[in-house]
Amino acid sequence: MDEVRFQQHGSRCRMWVPPEIKDPVLLHHPTRRSVGYFGAVRLRDGKCVFRREEEKFNAMTFLSFLKHLRLVSSHSGRRVVVIIDNARYHHAVLHKEYRDKNRERLSLEFLPPYSPELNPIERLWKLTRRLATHNQYFQTLTDIVEAVETIFSQWRLGNETVRRLCSIT
Repeated sequence: MDEVRFQQHGSRCRMWVPPEIKDPVLLHHPTRRSVGYFGAVRLRDGKCVFRREEEKFNAMTFLSFLKHLRLVSSHSGRRVVVIIDNARYHHAVLHKEYRDKNRERLSLEFLPPYSPELNPIERLWKLTRRLATHNQYFQTLTDIVEAVETIFSQWRLGNETVRRLCSIT
């Protein structure tokens, strides 16, 4: 499990400009607009769970996604082990009671600090960027959401490519 942000980037381009135009003006959108997602992938079959985060990533939004993840994965009857990084809000006291109460069915396994390459979903974020946002111009944030969620919808029910990409061997 991890969180990610997809940004609406401004564009830089090379272009031919007639010599009489000394300073061409190229309008572009600011780069600070982004959309965030929580995501988790089940390693055995590549099934993915995503949730757009409208606000910012914090202990409250993390707890909300953790509850959603537990609810979605409760149908299998198996114990859920979440591999997660060491973001401060993943250890928050706010959801300690929830984690303790669901210890038998849900556990968080924290990765060592500064080791994002060990988190399998990081590979999925990279693939999403390549398939949905790479070398694309997005006029609005809604365009980014549509592009990213189109890719996510293909992975909700399980996908062999995702399973192989995220498998730990």
